[in-house]
Amino acid sequence: MAGESGGEDESKSDQFESFLSDNCPPMGIYETLYAFADSFGSFMGTEGTHPWSQGFPLTTPLDKFGGPELPTSVEVTWEDRFYPKAWGHPSLREAVVEFYNSRYGSTITPENVMIFAGGRPGIYTVMAFLKEHVKVKIGNIEWPAYLDILTQTNTEYDIVTFSKENNFHPNNTEYFDRAGVADGTALMPVISNPQNPSGQTRSGEELKELIAIAEQPGNGILLDEAYEMFHSPSVSGIEFVQDLDNSNVFIAGACTKGLQSPGIRIGWIVASKTNIETMANYSSFGMGGVSHPSQHYAVKLLEPERVKKARKAIEGHYNWQRERYGKAFEEMGLGVFTGNGGFYHWLELPEEMTSAELNERLFKRGAAILCASDCDMARPHSKDPSYQSPYTRFFRFSFGPLLPETFESDMQLFREVYEEYKLDAGVDC
Repeated sequence: MAGESGGEDESKSDQFESFLSDNCPPMGIYETLYAFADSFGSFMGTEGTHPWSQGFPLTTPLDKFGGPELPTSVEVTWEDRFYPKAWGHPSLREAVVEFYNSRYGSTITPENVMIFAGGRPGIYTVMAFLKEHVKVKIGNIEWPAYLDILTQTNTEYDIVTFSKENNFHPNNTEYFDRAGVADGTALMPVISNPQNPSGQTRSGEELKELIAIAEQPGNGILLDEAYEMFHSPSVSGIEFVQDLDNSNVFIAGACTKGLQSPGIRIGWIVASKTNIETMANYSSFGMGGVSHPSQHYAVKLLEPERVKKARKAIEGHYNWQRERYGKAFEEMGLGVFTGNGGFYHWLELPEEMTSAELNERLFKRGAAILCASDCDMARPHSKDPSYQSPYTRFFRFSFGPLLPETFESDMQLFREVYEEYKLDAGVDC
């Protein structure tokens, strides 16, 4: 009987066809995490591992730089067990308004704010509801999830060149280049600023120019400001927006990075009232709002005096970390193409070496970096193995989650693996 049952199961398995798409690979970072676990025998984040591939900040107070305490609890009342409002809790929308208006002199209102369960659901929603005549422009190197989002939302997009020649920092006008673009097409750049993975940042007059172009008829922009606080000073495009309610400027923010709380999954989009209404309508049937306890926690994070301390501490701590890790990498002979924002270093290996091989060697020592090929927006979403990325010698190193006291051991471990690989590859030391 058992044998007969097994045969029936096998027959059913052969006939079964999933109704869900099979074109949904995990984001590149997760592929690195899975490969690491297969090699090392345990998941990244367990004791004895080194999360250099990970995009999260320290979630403990930055005492050395006067950082504030992080809230340890929130009160949950009977009202919080109701369904949340589709567009976000009024107190959190007001807190986000204060966050921007007090720092950047903007004049947004709560009706310009839509709350999401993290930054990426907001970005996904904007892409999902773009009209057919809107084409996205995106840098050749960007946050890996953008490629997945653009693909799964069937968004049409063109690549903007990122290279050593332009220091991975193309001019603003390249994002709005209409060469080869059909008449009647609107352009919508998607830009992370400060940039993930390179840390290149648009600020001051350059950012002002970018927003001015984006506000012109037929243009728009989605500016992902997850790393807004990781720059001196903190930077937001909202400072230069002239007429938000009559533009297609979308500003994405979250509690994930500067507010050191990725686990509460709170993010937002700031945009025109008309565009916020569309997203809220979607939320009414497609999302259902966001957890009230998480929103209350975010309100605590956004208390004005606390934010002032957080901005100062984030800037001080991560500038310090960026500088000393960058110096160490330069002394090793790596190419350093990092900007002055974020908490990543954007690095190049010598010829005859690849970041994929480096990672395989690091896996065995409990560490991992993010290969630049995972950040390549021109690669096939299917991760076709025949595609050769032009960035095989580049990688992203994250110092975001690293404790200050691990600097020496981090660099010692990296140097040992790197020098051994150089020797094996026959690279002139």
